[in-house]
Amino acid sequence: MPVVVAALASFISSSACAQTGTGSDGLNEVTANPTVAHNYWTTGAPLPIAVTYQMTGVIAGKIYNVGGRSTKVVGNNQIYNPVTNAWTTGAPLPTPTLNAAGAVVGNTLYIFGGSTSNGITNEVWAYNSKTNTWTTKAAMPTARQGAVAVMESNIIYVIGGNTASKTRLSTVESFNPATNDWATEAPLLLAKARSTNSLIGTTIVAAGGLTDTAVTGDNEGYNASTNIWTSLTSDPTPRSHTCSGLANGFLFSVGGAAGAAETAIALNEAFSLTRDAWTTKASLPQAVAAAGSAVNKGLLYCFGGSSKISIPPGTVYHNVQIYHP
Repeated sequence: MPVVVAALASFISSSACAQTGTGSDGLNEVTANPTVAHNYWTTGAPLPIAVTYQMTGVIAGKIYNVGGRSTKVVGNNQIYNPVTNAWTTGAPLPTPTLNAAGAVVGNTLYIFGGSTSNGITNEVWAYNSKTNTWTTKAAMPTARQGAVAVMESNIIYVIGGNTASKTRLSTVESFNPATNDWATEAPLLLAKARSTNSLIGTTIVAAGGLTDTAVTGDNEGYNASTNIWTSLTSDPTPRSHTCSGLANGFLFSVGGAAGAAETAIALNEAFSLTRDAWTTKASLPQAVAAAGSAVNKGLLYCFGGSSKISIPPGTVYHNVQIYHP
């Protein structure tokens, strides 16, 4: 029987009021309106198992939190239903893994690489939400952890990451789920891991991240049609390991770790591709790094995370923090 945990969402904070308008790229962006509340946080029912460095994806309105690290590397498949504010469990990832890249195509969540008890891997796992089963797919050409994955036109682009020697990568490889094939794409302009990422229109954005020497604010945009990366306005706050996602036309970069201390911060910044500019939004109630990220029905969900990005991490959280842009 599935495990179910439920609790009422609670109001945390509120800020400026707004309404949505359409930018020149055809995406909604937030503008002022005194009658509708925006830019605030609420909480959801806590994760049954506190976790950080997990992989997430949204399928049919449910948010899957797979693997990560709790007191050890885990393969748990914790499923959150935003409508009922309740948790269930699915079939666990066969190989407990943390710090992998995840992306959804159709009803399938794909997991790429990451770190296991045997080290950094190039394994690819596919979870079918309809059958609640895992299968293996063609291995990723480059074994790595700390990469990010973005889906565009049913092709998944796995971007950056680092090797077992902690060398950061500029590598970009694309996976076609329909053919189970890999291709090599144009590399990042700057080698980095754990960047903030999303697809905005036809541009894959990779902001911030961790280089071989420090966190960076480097911000790049990739056009899959031309296979070209271009520089964008840097994040004013260099950092990595953020909770991130696209909502109302903005890429939100929330929390993460900044500076040499590797300690979580609560900062919330939004990037507009139309304006190529950053703005500051309402901060996280609880500072976290390496949290699971998902956007569902215009809300950004930050699941769990930790107080530091070290391995083993600092305090690992059960929190579900929900941002209303």
